[in-house]
Amino acid sequence: MKSASELTDFYYRELYPAVRELEQNRQEIVGRIKWYGGMGIVVFFLCAAWAGKTFGLFHPFVFVLLMGFLAVAGFAYRQISSGYAKDFKTRIITPLIHAIDPHLLYNPGFTVSQHLFERSDLFKRSIDRYSGNDYVKGSIKGVPMEFSDVHAEYQTRDSKGRTQWHTLFRGLFVVAEFNKHFHAKTVILPDHAEKIFGSLIGGWLQSKNFAREGLIRLDDPEFEKRFVVYGSDPIETRYILTHSMMKRILDFQIKLPHPLFVSFVHNHIHIAVATGRDLFEPALFTSLLDYKQAMEYVNTLRNTIGLVEELKLNEKLWSKS
Repeated sequence: MKSASELTDFYYRELYPAVRELEQNRQEIVGRIKWYGGMGIVVFFLCAAWAGKTFGLFHPFVFVLLMGFLAVAGFAYRQISSGYAKDFKTRIITPLIHAIDPHLLYNPGFTVSQHLFERSDLFKRSIDRYSGNDYVKGSIKGVPMEFSDVHAEYQTRDSKGRTQWHTLFRGLFVVAEFNKHFHAKTVILPDHAEKIFGSLIGGWLQSKNFAREGLIRLDDPEFEKRFVVYGSDPIETRYILTHSMMKRILDFQIKLPHPLFVSFVHNHIHIAVATGRDLFEPALFTSLLDYKQAMEYVNTLRNTIGLVEELKLNEKLWSKS
């Protein structure tokens, strides 16, 4: 895998001409959106003024008119911007992924299966709607892996029976297979309880999490500050979470502006980075010439693959268990 500096060089040397063309397209698209948006707002207010004068400002027809304009605006925005997003993925993301590793295959319209997401045991709530995109599959140092953006949601109903959708997880989800079997289950979650309530009360609350298996304490204070670990076999968990692996995970979390979840289940490592959005999707109102947008994905991916590489390095150690 290339280093961060090598990927930066690749970005400027190989991709920058395409980035400049895409940036010009982006500016033209933003100009069209502003023009059509301005015209749409003028038309809407003219129609609303007529409807308000004819039926009254709070008449249901005015509400229907507003909903209709919003639906048309949303449809027009997607139509105008869809080609740009597709070009960005084809000309920027695809070569970046191949630069990280030429054996990685990219499919923008596919996602990691819901079965693998649920098998990770990172999130206990049942899922009512599952989607994703930007699927990548391949192997790193002989370790098969796949990842994609994932959006998992659950549904509730309020006292009046109205449906509400809630995001359980949205972000990058990675699954890597390993040829050593994890007989037990190890789940590493962000330590929200100790962060909010302190080590005494937070630690007590963690130990009373009946949805999880046993709380496992580790001998790395910095790791313990950031994460809480649950597992069914403390000995196996400590074989997996070597000091080197804990440092990898800790360094990864420190670099990330998003919560990190990791589990070792059924001889697979599962890594979830809760970005809250699709990493591959270009921000239409942000300049592409600021390369941080693309490099955020690259750095997140490099650190994720680094965990898989660390897993490979620990293979011999686990064989002694």
